[in-house]
Amino acid sequence: MNKDLIGDFAWGGGILVLALVASFARKQGYIDNDTTIRLVLGATGLMVAWTGNRLPKTFVPSARARGARRVAAWSLVLSGLIYAGLWVFAPIPVAVVGGCGAVVAGIAVTLGYCLSLRDKAKAG
Repeated sequence: MNKDLIGDFAWGGGILVLALVASFARKQGYIDNDTTIRLVLGATGLMVAWTGNRLPKTFVPSARARGARRVAAWSLVLSGLIYAGLWVFAPIPVAVVGGCGAVVAGIAVTLGYCLSLRDKAKAG
């Protein structure tokens, strides 16, 4: 099995186990509903950051594609860490708006950079 695929399945399984354990702890009265939500969504943000960290390590033959992957990696890492940090520390309404805004901003930065590369390629 592909090494990257094993990591993806590990993250998915880990978040699933975390959600089940947190749900069980909530039903037993050890943690409240907010903590359960914060744990699972904070882990999701860390998964986004981990994916961004892995992105530039894959081989791409084109120099422009490598540049695009580096920008995408940085935007994923930063937006994932902001998302996770907000879900762990900020009030939930702020975490929803700020976390989603961070992820959307990361996508917008990546898309904007890729479109600028396309325009440079057409001009040159």
